[in-house]
Amino acid sequence: MVKPRVHYHLPGLFEFYELYRAFLPLFSEHRDWFYDWCDIGSIYGAPADCIWGGGRVGFGDNDTQAVLALLRKYGISARLTFSNSLLREEHLSDGRCNKLCAMLAAEGNNGVIVHSDLLLDYLKKTYPELYFVSSTTKVLTDFRDLKNELNREVFRYVVPDFRLNKAFEKLNALSAAQKDKLEFLCNECCWFGCPDRKACYENVSRKCLGEDCPDHVCVAPDGNDGYRFSKAMENPAFIGIDDIQNIYVPMGFSNFKLEGRGLGSAMILEFLLYYMTKPQCQLRVREAIYLDSMLDLF
Repeated sequence: MVKPRVHYHLPGLFEFYELYRAFLPLFSEHRDWFYDWCDIGSIYGAPADCIWGGGRVGFGDNDTQAVLALLRKYGISARLTFSNSLLREEHLSDGRCNKLCAMLAAEGNNGVIVHSDLLLDYLKKTYPELYFVSSTTKVLTDFRDLKNELNREVFRYVVPDFRLNKAFEKLNALSAAQKDKLEFLCNECCWFGCPDRKACYENVSRKCLGEDCPDHVCVAPDGNDGYRFSKAMENPAFIGIDDIQNIYVPMGFSNFKLEGRGLGSAMILEFLLYYMTKPQCQLRVREAIYLDSMLDLF
């Protein structure tokens, strides 16, 4: 069997456990329903009330042992989204976050998505079994900064800001080792011209730390409409399956991240159908998921 050339990194490790408990058996047992050129490289997320959390406020409350057992069964890497950018020394001793890291470290081949170098240095020393991913919350929009991040040996993967997705001439000039580490955010719905992306992420970091602060006010056109996959597809940075197969894979890229931790399971299912499922088999997957009486998609 030809090894898949595309590895998807999916949202909702804790947030959408029930969905993945229904989807992963389908992906494993009915592999012919899905594109043979892709697999699941990891599933990422964080439970509720994790002060190291960032990017989105986690809301999952599923048992960690059950979550890890599910991913272990299917040989999928788990990633904790601990991308808080405002951590201080006193936050490093947090019991809940340390326990989660210890559990993932004991499993092997699991990782942490980080922003803070303070946290990164602590995790390297305390949980050397984990691998590390540089978070898109760093908002690396300058290509020189992206190259510097790719050259940091501590990171297995680096997720740039989505606005560098189509910088093809510069991307193609990267070395093979740098291309192997680059993980593109495919389905971002954020306004391409947004000047406040870093401030938005910092607001989430403050909330995860329990600080009493007002919500970030989005100034994007139609910013109050919420996430729409159809809108994301119109974003200049959107990466679709044709782009992946015809542009990115020939250029030597293989890692693609889907956002969506703050969305509902029904929307995540649409991502799984679009990016991974053959069109003629999408109804079969929908039926199998919808008829699972244990899963509430809405």
